[in-house]
Amino acid sequence: MAPRRFHEQFDHIQRALPGVPLAMGPDDSAEFIYEKGVVLARDGEEAQVVEDAVRSHFTAAPDLTPDHVRRAGPETNRSGITRIQVADPGQGAPGTDRAVAGALRALRGAEGRAGRRLVSRNHVVSIAVNACPGDEPVPVSPHDLPNPAAADIAHGADAVGVLVVDNGLTHDFRSYPLLAHTDGDTQLVETDDEGVLQQYVGHGTFIAGLVAAVAPNTDVTVRNTLNDAGAILEYDFGDRLFDSVEQGGWPDILSLSAGTSNGRIDGLLGVAAFMDELRAQRTLLVAAAGNNASATPFWPAAYATLPDYADAVLSVGALRGDGEFGACFSNHGPWVRVFAPGERLTSALTGFGSPVPYVYQHSTYDECRYGFTYACTCQSPRHSGVLSEPGATATGKPDQVMFEGLASWSGTSFATPLVAGLVAAHMTLTGETDPRAAARQLLEGAEEFAEVRGGHVPALLPPTWRPVPVTAPGGPA
Repeated sequence: MAPRRFHEQFDHIQRALPGVPLAMGPDDSAEFIYEKGVVLARDGEEAQVVEDAVRSHFTAAPDLTPDHVRRAGPETNRSGITRIQVADPGQGAPGTDRAVAGALRALRGAEGRAGRRLVSRNHVVSIAVNACPGDEPVPVSPHDLPNPAAADIAHGADAVGVLVVDNGLTHDFRSYPLLAHTDGDTQLVETDDEGVLQQYVGHGTFIAGLVAAVAPNTDVTVRNTLNDAGAILEYDFGDRLFDSVEQGGWPDILSLSAGTSNGRIDGLLGVAAFMDELRAQRTLLVAAAGNNASATPFWPAAYATLPDYADAVLSVGALRGDGEFGACFSNHGPWVRVFAPGERLTSALTGFGSPVPYVYQHSTYDECRYGFTYACTCQSPRHSGVLSEPGATATGKPDQVMFEGLASWSGTSFATPLVAGLVAAHMTLTGETDPRAAARQLLEGAEEFAEVRGGHVPALLPPTWRPVPVTAPGGPA
């Protein structure tokens, strides 16, 4: 059974994608979320093979209806992908989907004969699966320093280009000095009708501030690719990635703090065309490993260990506050190539104008839900949220805080821009013009290591980052 936090995330993402029935997969195991009743296939001959195979399979299955099998929505997209409806999305209990599982089974033999993948679920790619991202933001005094603090690297005409693909910048982001040179899209909607900051607003702003702190000599651009809630369907994701790089040309570094698991080891069908184009470019994709405390590959980050893409993708996990161990929420495994600080970092969430209220969505836990023994972000700082189970607090009301610019926030979402910034800073300091070569040089020269799930992994620590001491002895349980 999926944990409570995953069900809360499911409900939040369902509200963020109105009119798109969603399901949990596989079998309510909290691994991923996808569009109910729809599969993806490459357009042309392969889409027809999928459609015919599913219809034939459903004819022999009395509880599945072959009449529902047909093309859904636009015939194809720029990524060469077609949506195929295999069931009425309104049928069955909310969140469940036997028809898509049956469609995937119908193609197993055909995929074996073809020697490659023919069909996929239409996964939700999100910044917010399960761990939201690693916690929720906490206000920090506008008089405090960011963490990492701004590095002493001058901004110049030869600045490295870093593209952040996320949700948009808050409207007054340039009131934060480190973002004076930042450009890009602003958030479409920041607050609700009562003026309360919506969940995950400021995610892209926070990330841009981290890049700018580690590598002030960068031209940071933020694209509102993932809409206000930070969630998008895989079918649309590849197209939006193409849009993001075509607006200003392929950047030196692309920082991506979103993704999904899919239960496979061969990537996402919906972004295959973009990844093939990325491979042919010089851009380095720095991608978050995800916050599910899992070794299951999380895409696109896990492309880092596929031979065809290993040079083009750098996957990033999160360290806890002291930098010595992996953060409790961080995904891990051989597909995660490097770790960086990801707990309680400080950056800009909003502009430094009028204070804006924020209502917590999720409550903290009494104990770490992943079994770690330090005071992790599952537990501290304490707050109660509106999505919590009834009776979770004495009053039954969620906590509300005010943001005046800076926030403390955790997640692999934020370890990722630290690494993107370190690659950019290395390019500036050494004169290296190839971002992929710069990433290799950083990893080969890494002098810091951290313990993650019993193994020692390379760690990149920004020089201006200040460790946050843990409040309980020892490492993970």
